[in-house]
Amino acid sequence: MHAAPRDRIEPDLPAWLPPIVLTYLDHTCSGRPLRQVAAARGCAPSTILRQVRRIEARRDDPLIDDAMERFATLFTISSTTEGSHHMSAVPKQYPVVDDDTVAREGRRILRRLCEGDSFLAVGQGMPQAVVLKGETDPRPIAKLPREVAQAFVLQDWVSCFRSGRITRYRITDAGRAALRRLLNEKHDRRVAARGDAASPSPFLQQEADVIPLPVRDAEGGTRTLTVNLAESPLAVLARRRDRGGAPFLSDMLVTAGELLREDFEQAQLGPRIGQNWERFMTAGLDASPAEDGEVPAHDAARDRVGTALAALGPGLGDVALRVCCYLEGLETAEKRMGWAARSGKIVLRIALQRLHQHYTAQNRL
Repeated sequence: MHAAPRDRIEPDLPAWLPPIVLTYLDHTCSGRPLRQVAAARGCAPSTILRQVRRIEARRDDPLIDDAMERFATLFTISSTTEGSHHMSAVPKQYPVVDDDTVAREGRRILRRLCEGDSFLAVGQGMPQAVVLKGETDPRPIAKLPREVAQAFVLQDWVSCFRSGRITRYRITDAGRAALRRLLNEKHDRRVAARGDAASPSPFLQQEADVIPLPVRDAEGGTRTLTVNLAESPLAVLARRRDRGGAPFLSDMLVTAGELLREDFEQAQLGPRIGQNWERFMTAGLDASPAEDGEVPAHDAARDRVGTALAALGPGLGDVALRVCCYLEGLETAEKRMGWAARSGKIVLRIALQRLHQHYTAQNRL
């Protein structure tokens, strides 16, 4: 009995299946020689041989071995159905996970696997896999069908780091890239459905920790300051706890530090990394203050930064400027200022407390 042609077999298989797996199944299950598979794929027979050996080497993984058995059954059914109409018995056909399920579960599970100490665990003969968090006392945080976990392994989204009765997997770089792509595709579909392209993409925001902070402007009104804590050294200290279990930095202190940083950015006091075209673009214009005494926004922001640093004084103003404005880490700030190790966080908290008192006196907090 001859094997069915490629275009009569592959439509029964999911689109997410990697080409290397299709090549392996085509050779091992359909019985096609390496040269025929290579001619159909448009590559050298040695390339097909390397792909086949790669899958064979990975069959020590129980998920991959089980998946190869299931897909081999599908190939057998397709071949026997196309090649003969008189079969005494048809092998059992296992369910195949479709593309929508893989994408949906990928967004849900890969996001949990990105957490620091989480991993995917699969037991022998168990119909489900589970995502556990914690090394010493792991607790379940998500469940998924075994077939979906097989799809993750076949696409190299997760890799095995401990085998045994319970095999453990961690997310790979390919899995993180797949999560960014899946989140971005979902965002694009939502934007297309609403007809609004103004919302930010999760591809750019998945590493962000954006929170709103209410502050008062110079006119006495209240506005919201949007802050990305993921890019600020204050976020690290804000997540730490003291001996009593309270946050090392309260929200009020974080708000004071971010308010100093906003004034610093508006004052354009940061280092320039390119050519300054401001004077060229404003040639011939009068940059002097207006007759009514109105001060430009960046000059007013520069005055606010200077007043705040003067209120802090030497030492406290230096650490606030380095950490809040220049976004230096505490270890870097300690080395540059010649301080003892692990002393910077105490000085920084005192500086933020003084800064909060300063902004409160100015009715800005």
